[in-house]
Amino acid sequence: MTINKSTIAFQQSTRVTFLSSSSKLTMSQSGANNKISAGAARSHTRKSKPDSSFGILRILLLAFFAAFCAWAYQTAIPPPPKTCGSPNGPPVTSPRIKLRDGRHISYTESGVPKDEAKSKIVYVHCFDCCKYHNPFAFASPDIVKELGVYVISIDRPGYGESDPDPKRTVKSFALDVEELADQMNLGQKFYVAGFSMGGQTVWSFLKYIPHRLEGAVLIAPAVNYWWPNLPLNLTNEAFSRQSKQDQWAMRVAHYLPRLTYWWNTQKWFPSFSIIDGTPAYGPPDIEILTKLVGAMDQNQAHALKSQPRLQGEFESVYRDLNIGFGKWNFDPMYLENPFPNKEGSVHIWMGDEDLIVPVTLQRYIAQELGWIKYHEVTGGGHLFAFANGVSDAILKELLSKQN
Repeated sequence: MTINKSTIAFQQSTRVTFLSSSSKLTMSQSGANNKISAGAARSHTRKSKPDSSFGILRILLLAFFAAFCAWAYQTAIPPPPKTCGSPNGPPVTSPRIKLRDGRHISYTESGVPKDEAKSKIVYVHCFDCCKYHNPFAFASPDIVKELGVYVISIDRPGYGESDPDPKRTVKSFALDVEELADQMNLGQKFYVAGFSMGGQTVWSFLKYIPHRLEGAVLIAPAVNYWWPNLPLNLTNEAFSRQSKQDQWAMRVAHYLPRLTYWWNTQKWFPSFSIIDGTPAYGPPDIEILTKLVGAMDQNQAHALKSQPRLQGEFESVYRDLNIGFGKWNFDPMYLENPFPNKEGSVHIWMGDEDLIVPVTLQRYIAQELGWIKYHEVTGGGHLFAFANGVSDAILKELLSKQN
């Protein structure tokens, strides 16, 4: 395509003419706009008033946020415990020993007299229970006498009439039991037994005071789903079988322990099922409970119901949640056999229909720790140890010379 010089000159001329016209037009409009009336000038120079409604709303929002923070802080702080024997606390009704740090541990004794005993057992109760929740108290008197069994059942710190321990850890309770054994003259070595959350504490005895143990039995021991060496697929499957309310309560205890008290006392979401009185008991458990309650007199029933939270809920059940499902400084899966020369034995007992403690995880633990002797009761629920004859079988296995 050919473009001659005249065409280019015409386009340039047209462009200059257009720009010149546009410039004049803009200047003309600008001049017109610059002519502002006196009234408009006065209104333009006035300062605009701030929107008072926005300021009030902001103040109200800040006040609401401050009030909410104050309310949340207050509801997250538990009330102080009512220590037994203190001026405003409940009375002391059972024997206690005094530890080096000034705290007291409450206990009750059963079996043959201590001085005549062949075997001495320290029993540790379960979650939201007390020293009176002891399956060995239902053992056959003939078996107890034959084996020469003496049992001291204790209240864990904050439960029953044992003083709270605000510094309680997985390790500290094991050292409390060792000191109690010394003060009670149980000898250089003794047996330990625990049920459910009390069974979980036996792992700490095996870790921190194995040199003091003659044997140990864990009865339906609670499991911490965050122990690192449990297989993820097994823990996820077992955790999913727990109720939604228990899943959330355990998550809070593990990840946000400072909010455990608030979570279990607020009314928006359900709390831990055992705390609110709706545990996942199956038919075998309900049958056992019916028989146990039916055989109790009024005083026994009252003690079993009132003693666990006698000094308040935080230092008993809520601190229990934080420790049992919190971060441990050791993994039971790494424990070594405390009795390499077979001078003692460690046993786990489970019911295969336990809806509270997952049997699948117990089977795995027993399989991995080959030195543990595993016993599974067919048709047994969580409370199987309180069924007729079961505590006799547990004692026989634990105290058998073959073991």
